Amino acid sequence: MGSSCSAQCWVGSADPDWASHSLGIFICLNCSGIHRNIPQVSKVKSVRLDDWDDAQVEFMASNGNNVAKAKYESKMPPFYYKPTFLDCQLLREQWIRAKYERKEFIHSEKQEPYSAGYREGFLWKRGRDNGQFLSRKFVLSEREGALKYFNRNDAKEPKAIMKIEHLNATFQPAKIGNPHGLQITYLKDNSTRNIFVYHEDGKEIVDWFNAIRAARFHYLQVAFPGASDADLVPKLSRNYLKEGYMEKTGPKQTEGFKKRWFTMDDRRLMYFKDPLDAFARGEVFIGSKENSYKVLEGLPPSTQGNHWQHGITIVTPDRKFLFACETEDDQLEWITTFQKVISRPMLPQEYAVEAHFKHKP
Repeated sequence: MGSSCSAQCWVGSADPDWASHSLGIFICLNCSGIHRNIPQVSKVKSVRLDDWDDAQVEFMASNGNNVAKAKYESKMPPFYYKPTFLDCQLLREQWIRAKYERKEFIHSEKQEPYSAGYREGFLWKRGRDNGQFLSRKFVLSEREGALKYFNRNDAKEPKAIMKIEHLNATFQPAKIGNPHGLQITYLKDNSTRNIFVYHEDGKEIVDWFNAIRAARFHYLQVAFPGASDADLVPKLSRNYLKEGYMEKTGPKQTEGFKKRWFTMDDRRLMYFKDPLDAFARGEVFIGSKENSYKVLEGLPPSTQGNHWQHGITIVTPDRKFLFACETEDDQLEWITTFQKVISRPMLPQEYAVEAHFKHKP
């Protein structure tokens, strides 16, 4: 029958304690709240605390999550993002609504907003200099291989052209300060550029997210014609491995340490003065242990100027980078993150990134 949460929220935990007796599925506590918001589709009960009549029990026994998955995900496109318990509330809510309320993965024609290969509309975009969110027109075109945005409705030329090849999108509600906040990144002159956007309508912004993933999927299908869907799907979008504040010093290691916001994005460690800066102050490429990269707990004995006492040293073929964390827990989390990256062998294309990599010391 299958009793793990239908939204994959119950990964690694005990059986869920809630169920939708109208859909015949078991759900976790977090998802039960979302299901309660669509009572015309899903009727929720506690498995242990509520009374169940014989017909409801029989319906659950004859259905279950595996049967529901086969029905409600029968035509789900491979690029559509399926959230886990780690994802934000918006992604989980829109997944449940798309699957059960709108039945998008039963009726393929309902997938047009994110699968057509072209999408345009208005998003609220954060200004690079003043921090204000202003309405901007965005156009995503698979044929042109780009996402563009325009500063004026009547503008003929876009303000920015973001190649699908280097595009990434990740939901960042806490950082952006909006439950629908999406961070879009792309490469400009081999440096990462951040754009922060949102839409008042949750379905709209999630459709944009999946449209970007669809464009990436179709681009990668052409770029890697022999690759399977399972190989390509993990490359469509990525969440950051870790973000947070650390202190850093310059290349001479004689300057004072400065507090910076750090983002570990695949093999790029970027640092910003503010979490919502458009450009990083610098970027550090972190390769693999086979290529002489390593992470060490602590700082060299002669180090001075750090206010935070929990140090980390990253050794690269060219130099050492010194960081300091506020707490021992932060230090351990960062070291664990760096070790995971360094223990992963480098891919052929990553050698090219390493060779052309530029960082601002």
